[in-house]
Formats: sequence, C-alpha cells, structure tokens
Amino acid sequence: MSDPSSHSRAGLLALSLAALGVVYGDIGTSPLYAFKEAFSGPHGIDPSEGNVLAALSAFFWAVALIVSVKYVGIVLRFDNEGEGGVLALTAFAHRVSSNPRWSVLAVAGGIFAAALFYGDAIITPAISVLSAVEGISVATPHLEHAVVPITVGILVALFLIQKHGTGHVGRFFGPVTVVWFLTLAVLGVASIMETPRVLQAIDPRLAVEFAFEKPKVAFVLLSAVFLALTGGEALYADMGHFGARPVRLAWYGLVWPSLMLNYFGQGALVLREPVAIDNPFYMLAPDWFLLPLVGLATLATVIASQATITGAYSMTLQATRLGYLPRLRILHTSDTERGQIYVPSVNWLMLVAVLVLVFQFRSSGALAAAYGIAVSGTMIITTLLTAFIVWMSPTRSRVGLLAVLLLFGLLELMFFGSNLTKIAEGGWLPMVLGGTIFLMLTTWKQGSLLLARKRCQIDVPMAGFIKGPLPDVPRVAGTAVYLLSDSDLVPSALFHNLKHYKVLHERIVFLHVANQDVPRIDDEERVEVTQLAPSIFSVEAKYGFREEPDVPAALALAARYDLELEPMTTTFFVARSNVVDGPGELPRWRCALFAWMVRQSEGAGSSFHLPANQVVELGTQVML
Repeated sequence: MSDPSSHSRAGLLALSLAALGVVYGDIGTSPLYAFKEAFSGPHGIDPSEGNVLAALSAFFWAVALIVSVKYVGIVLRFDNEGEGGVLALTAFAHRVSSNPRWSVLAVAGGIFAAALFYGDAIITPAISVLSAVEGISVATPHLEHAVVPITVGILVALFLIQKHGTGHVGRFFGPVTVVWFLTLAVLGVASIMETPRVLQAIDPRLAVEFAFEKPKVAFVLLSAVFLALTGGEALYADMGHFGARPVRLAWYGLVWPSLMLNYFGQGALVLREPVAIDNPFYMLAPDWFLLPLVGLATLATVIASQATITGAYSMTLQATRLGYLPRLRILHTSDTERGQIYVPSVNWLMLVAVLVLVFQFRSSGALAAAYGIAVSGTMIITTLLTAFIVWMSPTRSRVGLLAVLLLFGLLELMFFGSNLTKIAEGGWLPMVLGGTIFLMLTTWKQGSLLLARKRCQIDVPMAGFIKGPLPDVPRVAGTAVYLLSDSDLVPSALFHNLKHYKVLHERIVFLHVANQDVPRIDDEERVEVTQLAPSIFSVEAKYGFREEPDVPAALALAARYDLELEPMTTTFFVARSNVVDGPGELPRWRCALFAWMVRQSEGAGSSFHLPANQVVELGTQVML
C-alpha cells in the first residue's frame, strides 16, 4: 500500500474525496434516524425544551469524545502495516505483548469484536436505506407500500457494483457525499438561525445535570445517542483503503461540522414545533425540496452501506491472513492502493443476509432496536486493545493516553448497558450473529493448527529428499508438477502420489507462486528456475496483487531456462485433506463444523488457472 504521506496535496484531496464516499457514509446518515429515536418508540423521552437541549448536548459531546478524539485523533495512529480495524489492532497487540497469557486474551477479545463487526455490517445497509426510502411516505403517503420493494432494488444494485472496486465507487460517491454533507449543514444552519437558543446545548453541563436529575431516563437515552456513533468502527476498519491522513482531513474539514449543524438544526425545529419529532430530518426541508432530499438521502444511505461493506472486505482479508478464515478469492481493484479489494463470497452472503433483514423487520424503527449492541461491544474491545498496546509501549505520553482511554471505556460501557435494554426488541440479532461468526472463526483457527500439526508428522525436509530422492522407486515417463507452499518441505501430494501409484516421474517440478507488493510483474521477471538435483527443479512464479496466477503460462516461460514442459506429458498433482470427526482433540461437533468449512472452502481460495485434464487430486483422511 502506498504511504499516504507521499501523496501530493492534490492527491491527498482526491483521496479525501474518495474517502468521503466510502468511509463516512455510515456515520454521515445517522441524522436520518438518531435524533428522532431519542424521542420516539417505547423508550422515547418527552420533547420538552429541557429534554431536547440535554439530548443535543449528549449527542454533541458523545461524537466529539468518541469519534473526533478517540477514533480520529488516537486510534487511527495504531494501524498494522497500514491496515485498520479491530483485527489489525489485535495483530498489533499480539506483536507487542510480552506475556503469552495476556496475548491470548487480547487475541480472543479482538476476534470476538471482529465477529460483532460482521453482525453490524449486515444491519447497517438495511437500516440506512430503509430510513431514507421511508421519506417517500412523508412526501407522498400513498406510496408507503412501495418502501420495501424500492429498498430491495437499491440494495441489490449496490452489491452488484462492488466488483468495480472501492476506488471507482468512491470517486462516484465522493461528490455525492460532499453535496449530502453540505445539504446537512445548510438545512441545519437555516433552522438554527430561526431558533439560536438551541446553541446552549454545546454546554456539557446540560447533559450532566439531566443525567443526575433523571438517571433512568438518561440511561435509556444513551442508546439513541449511540446511533450517532455507529459509523466510528467502520471508519477505522476502512482506513486501509485510503490511509489515515485523508480520513482525518475529511472528518475535521467537512463531516463533523456538517453533522453537528444538522443535529442542532433538528433540535431547533423541535423547540419551535414539538410535533416535528415524528420525522425532524425531513421536516427541516421546505416543501419544494422534500422529494429531491429523499433522492439525495437515498444516495447517501447507499453510501452508508458502502462503508460497512468495504469494512467487511478489509476484515475478511485480515482474518484470512491471521488464519481465522480459509483462503478466499480476494480481488485487488487498484494499481496504486493495495487495500482496495473485493471479496465475491462475502459480497453475496451479505446481500442475502441484508435482504432477509429488510423483509423481516420492514422499517428502520424496528431495526433500530437491533442496532448498536454489536458496535458498542466492538468499541469497548477496541478501547481495551488500544490501552493494552499503549501499556506495552513505553512512551512519555503513556499515562495521559491511558487516562483518556479509561474515560472512553467508561462512556462506552454506559452505551453498551443502555443498548442491552433493547435485547428483547431485536438486540438479540447481532449478538446471535456475532456469536455464530466467532464460533466459526475460532473453529477454523484451531482446526487449521491441528491439521498442520498432523501434516508435520509426515512432512519431509526438502534438503533430505534432494540428497537421495528414493533411488529404489521406479520412474515413469513424463513430468509431475507439485504446488509448493513451503519451500523447505516436500509437498504432501508427492507422497500421496507415491502411496497410490508406487512410482515417481522421471522429471519433478516444485512450483511456488509468490505474491508481490506491486500491481503487476513483467514476463521477463515472472519466473525463476533452480535445478535442485538431476531431473528435479524448483520454479518460482511471481505475480503482482492485481494479477491472477496462470500456472501453465508461467511454466511456458520456464522454457527460456531450458525447462520445457509438454502439455501431453505433464501432470499437476494437488493434495486434499479429508477431515473426519472422531475421538480427537476437537469435540465431535466442532470437528464436523471444521470439516464442513474445509469442504466449502475447497477451490474458493485458489485463483490458479490449471488445465482440468492435467490435474490429479490426491486425498487423505485426517482425524482431528
């Protein structure tokens, strides 16, 4: 990934514009529903002047502390080789830890937070687009029945365009998002000018006094306030797509001021007309602008969905690298930013899950109850991991940072407790989703480690094989190509071949595909051939992150090194491990789950182009 500091000023502004269209969509659409939820539903408070000002004060300072200071000011500094998100933070914490026990706890917490993030990433597109399309019922009530079908159509279109890459999507969405945030600011300023006393809410004492006078009501209010923060974690997870500097510039320069102006504008409107609390966002607009605003809000909520979709892609890539998910087909969509990726399997699974939520809940109000629990849990774990890294890294500012993080942790615990009051109304959903994903992530990790341990029992060092490659074994005509993942070990496929056929080929080629940190590799530099022993060769084929390995084409290039492979006499051998459950180290049900995941992932992670008529698959049973 390119270093953000190397970008020119024009490049920085371009990346900031693209970041607006990807990173800030989620938090940028919270004015559609967050302020309204504080005064509606079974837990809503009375929209009196004192309550409105206290709620606005809570909104202002929550966003200032949690997003502006914690995420944008502090957490963005803790990236893992340019990548953000709770899994990147987990890898960072594991790297700096000097205590194995603490390291295990940090990793477990990080994996659980990642699982919760996936739960939130499924809910965000559904609630965001529903909340915007519901504006149609405000402008034209007789079209209320069309809200769900229109929402479904928009979501399907959004997931269909993901294959074009976040850079292209961001360049399209970026200008739209600028218009959206400017619209938020203009609507807010116009309302504030009519009722300037609303600016009293900047005083934090209003929120504090409200909390002391009405602690139970204030505690419930926090769940609505938290809806204004729900894009904070996606902001950090998406950092790898653009870098920290563009993300900061966009937040402080446009996003934060626009959000606050709009929230205060909604509050000013409710102070003038308490009945406007039914939908204060849309009622800010003059009648002539209502339908255009619905269209703009719909585009903005599509962008909100984009933020969590790209965050889910980044999280999946990191989980795969850390060994918590099988290798998936991951496509890089940019020649300059390696963090811009597309994961087809995640894309389609998310689409199905989002559509199920839309058909099940059918309104943003119903989904609001399910929203927030997962994100608040993830935020707490992010704070703990950041504090752990600070504690393990001796710096002059360590004590001050830990004190600030302690304050954030206490605030987030209160938000989490408030969100727990919505468990029965739908809050159980992200918890169940998160728990299920956590189980799958940890099962894959543990099963993979056990499988690797079993394989090590039969692995043979390459150096020993080269010295005396089984002289008594009969040889047959032709060339055998074995894909190699570890150049120090003989691939298990060779021994499976020997076990089944009792022979070796007269020429053996070990092929290693190496991924490079550049977009593309010239054919002149593609292949390196080394003769390890008579009739035994090692071939390293290099590919850039934008390329899909084409093995036959790479081997054809080996002819310039006097290694010519005839298609009619060349066979590719691939080993498959058939996991069976039994009285092993894993419980039977987890072994069965791991075996199912292995079957589902076979072929999904391989982008190698192999000729089907030249491939022989060799399987062996492994009991965990």
